[in-house]
Amino acid sequence: MTVGHVTPMRFSGNRRLLVLLASVVGLMVGMAYASVPLYKLFCQVTGYGGTTQVSNDAATHIVAGHPISVRFDANVNRALAWEFAPVDPLVTLNPGEEIVINYRATNIGDAASVGTSTFNVTPAKAGAYFMKIDCFCFQEQSLQPGESVDMPVRFFIDPEIVADKNVVDVKDITLSYTFFPALVENK
Repeated sequence: MTVGHVTPMRFSGNRRLLVLLASVVGLMVGMAYASVPLYKLFCQVTGYGGTTQVSNDAATHIVAGHPISVRFDANVNRALAWEFAPVDPLVTLNPGEEIVINYRATNIGDAASVGTSTFNVTPAKAGAYFMKIDCFCFQEQSLQPGESVDMPVRFFIDPEIVADKNVVDVKDITLSYTFFPALVENK
């Protein structure tokens, strides 16, 4: 036995397991906070789940004689004390025709609350042709008790939809939004 020899400190099996589990929990919490932005990015890049496209400009032309009905659906997560509904439940437009519709949200709770929405288009194959110019999605909306707000969506259907054989059967599209409680940081 050598005097003054120091053996390196090693984690015991329990400590190693504790560090591993704490790391996994930390990763899961981080992913929960990043899930909405990551989902948004994933859907925008891949077009997954009927993700609409974003356009800064209106369509260049209108294709008459190819009407498409667009229905509007609204949902609220149970954890958010809001009523949420489309003001205009259905519109019919020709590809290339720009239109503005409104959804209305009302805080029916006793306290101020903040919500944020996700969206999708069905059938999913029409998502690539649904061009949003203005939208409230993924933006935090703050409502006081009893307060209502109209939220516009400005969009058009890309005229190229009439040339795509994969969507020739699409005559009805549904734009659906779901509001969730927003994670609000204390400042």
